[in-house]
Formats: sequence, structure tokens, C-alpha cells
Amino acid sequence: MGEKPIIEVRYPLERGRLTLRTDADWDRDIEPVRADRAGGRFEFRPPAGTSFFYFKPLVHDDAGLHWALGENSLCLPDAAPATVVHPHFFEEPGCTECTVAERRSRETADDGYRFRVFLPPGYHENTLARYPVVYMQDGQNLFFPEESFGGAHWRVRETLEALDSMSLIRKTVVVGVYPRDRMHDYTRPGYEAYGRFLVRELKPWIDSTYRTLPGPEETAVLGSSLGGVVSFYLAWEHPEVFGMAGCLSSTFGFKDDLMLRVTNEPRRKVRFYLDSGWPRDNYEVTRAMRDRLAARGYRSGRDLFHLAYPEAQHDERAWAGRLHVPFQWFFRPA
Repeated sequence: MGEKPIIEVRYPLERGRLTLRTDADWDRDIEPVRADRAGGRFEFRPPAGTSFFYFKPLVHDDAGLHWALGENSLCLPDAAPATVVHPHFFEEPGCTECTVAERRSRETADDGYRFRVFLPPGYHENTLARYPVVYMQDGQNLFFPEESFGGAHWRVRETLEALDSMSLIRKTVVVGVYPRDRMHDYTRPGYEAYGRFLVRELKPWIDSTYRTLPGPEETAVLGSSLGGVVSFYLAWEHPEVFGMAGCLSSTFGFKDDLMLRVTNEPRRKVRFYLDSGWPRDNYEVTRAMRDRLAARGYRSGRDLFHLAYPEAQHDERAWAGRLHVPFQWFFRPA
């Protein structure tokens, strides 16, 4: 009993009992070695002797047997002392990202900004789970082809669900913010007021409304082109709020002074993901920004990640195709 459990299931079980089954025998229940029903924690130690296995939690109650929804979870016993999962067992009606909300801004004279909030499957059922958050620019291009530029969207839901099915990332809340005027909001000096709105108004509201992990190490900003520029600016200007920035095909140097700031200002505690296509996809300025960050002590693979994609275009399809990379780097399981 002194050993750490291989699997810890966290679920607010109100009735019945919770067990585990693995691909060694999908018909055999594994009982928890320790169960804290009040705290919603159930610890399992499946049979040893394999380098990996797939598993699913189950709930047994008066209505029958309920398997956790979604793909089977993967456990690599040799890689970590414990695997923690927050399952859900019942379908949730509706579509969280289908609703467009709006917050008025004290920073500007207009009505403020519209946004969508994507909540991971099981959010409402498994109330023990808390989530990292990514604030994404160009909210109109993220979820639905009918409202995106050119009819192609970033496939955010599909990408997150695939990565979760592969056990590659933690479930994540996505806030997609619509710009009022892209050229103004995403460049200097307009991005200063936009940044204050996110930091002082939108993020506090998100953290008070949803079960988030509010610290900078759990909060990212991400965007492409001018959206990549403003994402870099937000993390550089507010590292105490945004600890990660994903900048895809960013137009560095167009209407910003970020190169100069990186060179002359104190180093920020931020993890930067930079990428571009090649050619004609801001490859050169992205390389230049990577080199500026490296000269300031940012280390490749630790707090700086740079990739270039040969022949990738400057469009939504290309960004959707590689969105999984920053998501994996930012939100990999602990």
C-alpha cells in the first residue's frame, strides 16, 4: 500500500461504485486499492508486467453499467508513477462553443468584444476537474466553416478531441475572441487597449465563471499572422498573466516594436512557440525573432520552440493542420 498508484480516477461519485477495466480483460473489474468517496478520488493498481495498456473507468449503479465516454485512456507505467484521469459517463446536451457572448470594455468607447468559450466534454458532469485556458485570436475562424474566412476553420474542437483521445494533452478550455478591427486591435498602439481588456476584464470574468487553472503557467495566448503578433505582445507585456504564447506565421516588424523590446527589455518568464511556412509566410521575420529570443537565453525545447513548414500556405487550412503542435507543447500531461 506504500507504493504510488498507477492510475488515479477523480470523479464525484454520488451512488454506486467505481471500477476499472483494461485491455488485458475488458470483462474483469479491477477494484480500487484506495477510495475517498467524499473527495472523489479512487486509486488503482492494475496488474504489472506490461509497458503500456489501455483502460476505462466504469460506474456500477442501479441503472446498470456505465463506461466512461470517449476513447480508451493510455497508461505507460514505466513513464510516470501515476496517471490521473477525470472521466465522464453521460452525454452532455448542447454545444458550448455555439454561443457567442460579449463583454463591454472600459478600455474603449465601443461595446466591447464578442467571444466564444469551448468547454471540454464532461465539463458539467465531472466538477472536480479544473482546466488550463488558451485565449485564441480571430474567434470567427476557430470552430465553424460558415463564419470563417474563406470557408475554412481551425478545427479547434476536432483537434482537441483527437489529442485527448491519444492521451497527449490535458483537456483545455478555449476562449476565442473576435477582433473589432483586426488591423487596429492586433498592432501597435491598438493592441495595448485590447491587452488591457483581456487582462483586466475578460480573463477575470472567465476565471470567476468557469473552473480554470488561472496561473500564467496554465494560461496561453495563440494566433496567426497579426494574431500571432498580438499574442506575442500579450505574453511579453503581461507575463504574470500569460505564461505561453503561440505565434503562427506572425508578421513581426509590420506595426510593432517587439524585436526591439526583446533585445532591450528584461527577459520574460514565458514559453514561446513560433512557426511559419516557407516561402512567403513570414519565414524570415520568424527566424529573426527566434534568434533574438535565443540571444536572450531562451532555450530550444525548454522555453522556445520553433518550426518551419516547407510550402505551407498563409491560410486557415495550414494553421489548422499544425495547431496540434503548440497544443501538445503547452498542455501535455504533467
